[in-house]
Amino acid sequence: MTGRRAVGALVVLVAALLLYAWIDGGEEPLRPIAEPVPVPEGIR
Repeated sequence: MTGRRAVGALVVLVAALLLYAWIDGGEEPLRPIAEPVPVPEGIR
């Protein structure tokens, strides 16, 4: 009976973790990547 209870608790824990990950989404808003790029002076 104890093993069955442990498996049930593990299933509930995994389900709660998956639910949290689904709600959180894990996505961050996109930010523009702007950096100055050195350009050689001799090329034209």
